[in-house]
Amino acid sequence: MITRAARATYTCRDCGHSTPKWTGQCPRCEAWNSIDEKSPALSVPPVGSSRGGRAPVTHTPWTDVIEPVALNDISTAQRIRTATGLPELDRVLGGGFVPGSTVLLGGDPGIGKSTLLLQTAAGAAVTAGRVIYSTGEESPDQIKLRSDRLGLTREDLFVVPSGDVVSLGALADEFRPSLLIVDSIQTSWHSAVDGAPGSIGQVRQSAAELCAIARRTGAAVVLAGHVTKEGAIAGPKVLEHVVDVVLQMEGETGTPLRLLRGVKNRYGATDELGVFEMTGDGLRGVAEPSAMFLSQRQPGASGSAVATVIEGTRPLTIEVQALVTPTQSTSSRRTAAGYDPGRLHLLVAVISKRLKIPLGSQDVVVNIAGGLRISEPAADLAVALAIISSYMDVPVRDGLSASGEIGLGGELRAVHQAARRVGEATRLGFDLCLLPAGSADLGPAESAVVRAATLADAVRAALPVPGTAGERSR
Repeated sequence: MITRAARATYTCRDCGHSTPKWTGQCPRCEAWNSIDEKSPALSVPPVGSSRGGRAPVTHTPWTDVIEPVALNDISTAQRIRTATGLPELDRVLGGGFVPGSTVLLGGDPGIGKSTLLLQTAAGAAVTAGRVIYSTGEESPDQIKLRSDRLGLTREDLFVVPSGDVVSLGALADEFRPSLLIVDSIQTSWHSAVDGAPGSIGQVRQSAAELCAIARRTGAAVVLAGHVTKEGAIAGPKVLEHVVDVVLQMEGETGTPLRLLRGVKNRYGATDELGVFEMTGDGLRGVAEPSAMFLSQRQPGASGSAVATVIEGTRPLTIEVQALVTPTQSTSSRRTAAGYDPGRLHLLVAVISKRLKIPLGSQDVVVNIAGGLRISEPAADLAVALAIISSYMDVPVRDGLSASGEIGLGGELRAVHQAARRVGEATRLGFDLCLLPAGSADLGPAESAVVRAATLADAVRAALPVPGTAGERSR
C-alpha cells in the first residue's frame, strides 16, 4: 500500500526557502511569485508488513555511483584554444575559447553583442570548423542580412532559429560543433520546466543544460545575456556562477568606441580589457587604444591630466578631465563619469584638508575621456591633479603623466608594475612620469621619473606655479 509520507511543501525558486503553505512573496528573499509547490515523497511499506507494523521505507530516485578520481591521475595537458579571428576578443579570453567551456556575454541593448557574436561565429568557423548559431530573437533572414552587410564568410556556419535547449543538445551531439552560440539565454527554454522563456526557472535550467552540453560535446558555448537597468546581467545570480567566463560589453551607443571587459575567467586573467571600434563593417579591434584615448586632448587646458593605468595585462594612458566651479545651490555636488564616486569624495576631502583648498563651496565634476571606466586606485593622483588644476585654472605641466594612490593623510602609495607604466607613457611621447616615492627603482628609465612622497609634493612638481597649492588658493 502506498501512502503519503508528508504534506506538500512550497519552495522559493530564487533562494530555496521552504514554507508549509503558498505565499505570494518569499519570506526570506522577498521575491514575488517565486514560490513553487513541491510534491511530497511517496512511502512504500515493506513487503508483508501491515499498517501497524514497522515504519514505511521512503524510496529515493536511483542515482549513479560516484567514483572519486585521484588528483595525481588528472591530466593537466593544455587544451588547444579556438581562435575567434578577433585579436581583442582573444586577448580578453586569454587566447581564445577553451573547448568544453561556457562563456556569458552581457551588455546593453544595441551595444553590439549580436554583431560581435556573428563575427566570432564566422571567425571560429574558419579556424576551427563547424559552428552553430542559435537565435530565439532574430529570424534566419535577419542573420543573413547582417552577415552580408559585414561581409562575413559563412562556410561551416549554421543557423538554428529556436531556443529549445533540449533539441539544441541533440543537435550538438550529432553535429559536434567547435562553437555553439546562443543568442540569448533569456529567449531559451527547457521543456521540463514550466514558465515562459526569460523566467528565473527557465533561465537557470537552460543555462545548466547548456553547460552540460559544453562538457559533453567539447564545444565552447557562448551565451548572450540581457542586462538590467542597473547594468547587471539579468536573471538569477547563479547564472554567473555556473559559467566559466563572464564578459561585459560597455560603451555609449552614440559613440563608436566599445569596451569588452573580462569580469570572470577560469582560464585566464580577470579584468582584461579589449577595445573595439564600431564601423560599417562591424567591430574592429583598436591596436593602439592609448593613442585613441588621447587623440582629442587639448594641450595647455586646465583641468586635464594624464594617467597611466593597468587594465588586466595591458597598460593604458588616458586623459582625466575635471571641472571645478562655484556651487549655485545650497549644497555642492560631486559627479563622476568613469570613476568611482566614493573615491572622488575621498579625494575632495583629502585636497580640502591637506592642501587647504576650499572645495566645500565648489561643484566638482570628473570625467574619464573616451567612455572608459577606471577602477584602479593608481588613477587617484591624476584625478587630484586635474581637480587642483581646474580650481587654480593652471594647466598641468606639458608632457607629464601621473600614477599613484592617495591615502587619507595625503601620502602617495606605491604602484605596481611601475616600469610598464613608464614604458607606455614614454612610448607615447611623455617625457616625465610622476610616481610615488615608494615605487620600485626603474634603473636606466629612472631619468624619466619624478618622485613625490605626498600630494603637496606632486602638486609642486606638476603645476608650474610659484608657491604651494595652499598659498595659491589664498
